[in-house]
Amino acid sequence: YDVVVIGGGPAGATAALYTARAGLKTLVIDKGLTAGAAGMAGQIVNFPGLGPISGADLVRRIRDQAAFFGAQFVTDRVLRVDLKSNPRQVWTGEGVYAGRALIIATGAMGRKYRVPGEERLVGRGVSYCATCDGAFFRNQEVAVVGNTDEAVEEALMLTRFASRVHFLFPTRDLRADPALARELQEHPKVVLYPAAHLEEIVGAEKVEGIRFRMEGEERFLPLAGVFIYLQGNAPVTDFLEGQLPLEEGGCLLVDENFQTAVPGVFAVGDVLCRHLKQAVVAAAEGAIAAMAADRYLQGRAQMRPDWSR
Repeated sequence: YDVVVIGGGPAGATAALYTARAGLKTLVIDKGLTAGAAGMAGQIVNFPGLGPISGADLVRRIRDQAAFFGAQFVTDRVLRVDLKSNPRQVWTGEGVYAGRALIIATGAMGRKYRVPGEERLVGRGVSYCATCDGAFFRNQEVAVVGNTDEAVEEALMLTRFASRVHFLFPTRDLRADPALARELQEHPKVVLYPAAHLEEIVGAEKVEGIRFRMEGEERFLPLAGVFIYLQGNAPVTDFLEGQLPLEEGGCLLVDENFQTAVPGVFAVGDVLCRHLKQAVVAAAEGAIAAMAADRYLQGRAQMRPDWSR
């Protein structure tokens, strides 16, 4: 690909719209429509040119427009990248992609807090990727903890292997695409736990179960694996593995054209500390980064205005 965009919210999807319209072969890797802050918003009323609209519908519209110009979208989780290679390599749960330029739009819903037992048991029953690790739990009971399209899709993936999937989510109703939520609710291998809060992952050498609170009482579930898709408010940069410098708050550093310290690698949206957290601002940053990426790939000194085409 000419451009790989990581993250498909307003910033990433708008970047893809602009690069695809510029004739660049563009791929967007995203965890799901409701995985980001915009996609989870119940209503957005101040996006120019649109009346009240749900965040998911807004993101869907931008994606559809990008797809019209040829951008491709895949639903997957980025595990790591190699920014020194040329083209840049991006590893996901289902494959490896390469791009001459990279635009990072992963947002700020990463987690700073870890559930007791989580870090100690990572790789010993605790996982963040069903596509990667689901087959290890064949004919065993597992739990999925989350409340997004990504969590639901991963739970459905696990039904291919696990004997039973316990799905815990913190709200009364699932905040996922209605069709996905319906499929999960109707699956015979899935048990739903609404308004459930994970408190501890139990096990000495491997996961043996979880403790959680539901309806005011503590409960225990014996199981072999826990797949966690909880969210927070920290910039999502773990997949970079220290390849780019960060500000004190954990955000990426960029120049006026949203290029990072590595030429050809750009960052936009909530993953930046200086960013004003508004969908319209994220979209504008995506457009600027896209034109800067086009300039980088064409070897031009200045960005070409959109209306000159």
